[in-house]
Amino acid sequence: MSWVRESLEGIEPYSPGKRASEVKRELGLDSVVKLSSNESPYPPVSAALEAIAGAAGTLTRYPAGAAALLKDKLRGLLGIPPAAIMVGNGSNELLRLLADVVLEPGDEVIAAAPSFIVYPMVARLRGATMVEVPLLGQAHDLEAMVEAVNERTRLIFVCNPNNPTGTIVSGAAVRAFLAAVPEDIVVCFDEAYHEYVTDPDYRTALEFRDEHPNIVVLRTFSKIYGLAGLRIGYGVAAPVIVETIDKVREPFNVNTVAQVAAYYSLEAQEEISARARENALERDFVEGELDVLGFGRAESQTNFVYFDCGGPAMEAFERLQRQGVIVRAFGRSRFIRATLGTRSENERLIAALGNL
Repeated sequence: MSWVRESLEGIEPYSPGKRASEVKRELGLDSVVKLSSNESPYPPVSAALEAIAGAAGTLTRYPAGAAALLKDKLRGLLGIPPAAIMVGNGSNELLRLLADVVLEPGDEVIAAAPSFIVYPMVARLRGATMVEVPLLGQAHDLEAMVEAVNERTRLIFVCNPNNPTGTIVSGAAVRAFLAAVPEDIVVCFDEAYHEYVTDPDYRTALEFRDEHPNIVVLRTFSKIYGLAGLRIGYGVAAPVIVETIDKVREPFNVNTVAQVAAYYSLEAQEEISARARENALERDFVEGELDVLGFGRAESQTNFVYFDCGGPAMEAFERLQRQGVIVRAFGRSRFIRATLGTRSENERLIAALGNL
């Protein structure tokens, strides 16, 4: 006898990896650098920290259920009406909610492989079939994704920039892709790393919304804004999708502290731009050092690098961890993903890689 759905048997729980404190304790290390989760090496902006402290006295009350003030702030920044904006407990929750309102059992979902691990999870939760299209040159093969569309396709995920490779697809490629996808299929662009992009050929999918109302765009405050511990993200979609997601989301799904921190973070765009420039400098440094060491890599437009470590990734992961550097390994592949940290953290990564 089973008390749980048989369709869930093949789903593996998300594994966030070990915290630095765990690795220090287990291996007896004095210091550990955690470069495995694409977190920001910088704290939340000062205005957000002040707002977090100020919100402590209001926590006897439920959060603003509709996140109206935050939506209005996003309206001013993006030029998008609040009716087309949704806020979630991280963009992860919005991925699941989108699947909840779009997918029926037996539908098909298309995504690149490798890409964000949550896409197949939310598809399986709805009883949908996942169709994974291999990357081409470590980037999305949008033409092959179009070829995979059939009468059962209901949802397509495009992670741009892509996690774990850090690569982008150009604005021109996105335009051609959208022109080829039927408008009864929802196309979700996951732009969690949007703020880090420096390539002039990149375009946010928000630019194509007027021509293609089937677009959904998701973003997060977990990365460049440094609010990963508060779990808050937002999305832009057709009002009918936002309205339907409101029907199925948890009441008060985004806590008060997260809402006020996100609100004041959006007011610090100059500081956020400075962080993006600093990230680009560190990315150039790390990629240059990887080239010197001879590690083949993808062309990153994010706050992490993805490279061929020259052997089994798990073996390299364990050897790096013994040197106090935590990265992300991808199963039986040869690929490692390492988050960009401060200069001293990045130098420690390069030194540890040199010892492989």
